[in-house]
Amino acid sequence: MSDAKDRMEVAEDQNIEDAILARASDDEDMDDDEEAGGEKVKAKVYLPGHNISPEEELVCDESAYIMLHSASTGAPCLSFDIVQDPLGEDREDFPMTAFVVSGTQAARTHVNSVIVMKMSNLTRTSKAKSGGGDDDDDDEDEEDSDDEDVGGMGEDPHLDCALIKHAGCVNRLRVTTFNSIQYVATWSEMGKVHIYNINEQLAAVEDKQACRTYQDGKVGDGIKPVFTFAGHQKEGFAMDWCTTTRGMLATGDCRRDIHIWRPNDKGSWTVDQRPLIGHTDSVEDIQWSPNEANVLASCSVDKSIRIWDCRAAPSKACMLTAANVHESDVNVISWNRNEPLIASGGDDGVLHIWDLRQFQAKTPVATFKHHTDHITTVEWHPKESTVLASGGDDDQIALWDLSVEKDEDVEDAVTNDDPRLNDLPPQLLFIHQGQKEIKELHWHPQLKGVILSTAHSGFNIFRTISV
Repeated sequence: MSDAKDRMEVAEDQNIEDAILARASDDEDMDDDEEAGGEKVKAKVYLPGHNISPEEELVCDESAYIMLHSASTGAPCLSFDIVQDPLGEDREDFPMTAFVVSGTQAARTHVNSVIVMKMSNLTRTSKAKSGGGDDDDDDEDEEDSDDEDVGGMGEDPHLDCALIKHAGCVNRLRVTTFNSIQYVATWSEMGKVHIYNINEQLAAVEDKQACRTYQDGKVGDGIKPVFTFAGHQKEGFAMDWCTTTRGMLATGDCRRDIHIWRPNDKGSWTVDQRPLIGHTDSVEDIQWSPNEANVLASCSVDKSIRIWDCRAAPSKACMLTAANVHESDVNVISWNRNEPLIASGGDDGVLHIWDLRQFQAKTPVATFKHHTDHITTVEWHPKESTVLASGGDDDQIALWDLSVEKDEDVEDAVTNDDPRLNDLPPQLLFIHQGQKEIKELHWHPQLKGVILSTAHSGFNIFRTISV
């Protein structure tokens, strides 16, 4: 990426042109009025796909977010992953820090890169509500403290970067920790899968002077992969590191082949040259089971989801198959870490939830048709087993909670004011917009309720009031 900077501002996102819909709890005020030409105009909820008149303006409801920031890296980064850090679990205190690795998809005339990033000083962008109590002084102190955390106060959030020159666009990448080393695997558009040791880059972004030295010396231009596999017959997008057997990797290509990688005692990898046999078209996504070693799931353009046991011979590894699970390509899947559930999203804009205990019945336990274009990303919350997020080419990220059921006895004042809201499924908690052509999202496993997402228009990092 020729125009990347070693330090780029992560600015508070105050200029989002699309509105955000939040389905807040009953005590949240969704009816704020705005002054227009000296007259009070009642704010209305915008739903994606609905037209607005020339007199209307879309505005972000910033009160729906605890934190909302955006970042740009020049060339689009259509895949990224989050690095586990030693700063602690379930962090909620501001400012926050996140370590991220992404890969660029620059124009043919530009250089592509793997970018190791440190997002720091991520501040709260909305005030916390004061708790109940009679002590006015305590309330004032709390408000003062909140003001200090609001975005725009004090030092700006910023982004430190260390780049590695990459041959070709990065179709997808994934990060793992193995033998005290942080590795990133990248799928190149040139049909090769590379593995890089990124310990040096992570150390560089931790220190301003080291980062400057790294950039000025163009260290990243000379870094080579520690391992490369060129055995795929076509380029691909599917890849995932196993969490139960560290160092184990699966990669799938656009031909239909899935190859299994195993770490060896030489500090490298042995890749089975025999692909798993089953899919008849491009493999779009792979997910290892979060708790069963050697078991993985895959989805394909052939409209199927398959469950594999890679201890068996490649021709016999497919244990379960659900065919025609979507009307068109199955783009993405996510395996719930706490329950035997898999979520899938397809080109048909449909989100399905599958119970593996009933998988062969080929009937999802839940189906949501909210997205109006291809679903390109879906991921379960790392700890809340009923919560997940989905995003797609309709420029939306939707947050869902499967535990929510419609209460026919309770009337919502907002819903009564706008009958369109009656058509929304009760499990839909929140709609986030403002990015163009959303490609990938991830829940941060250590920052409570925080989501990072990437699109053609750049990165967002946010936490809503809903989760």
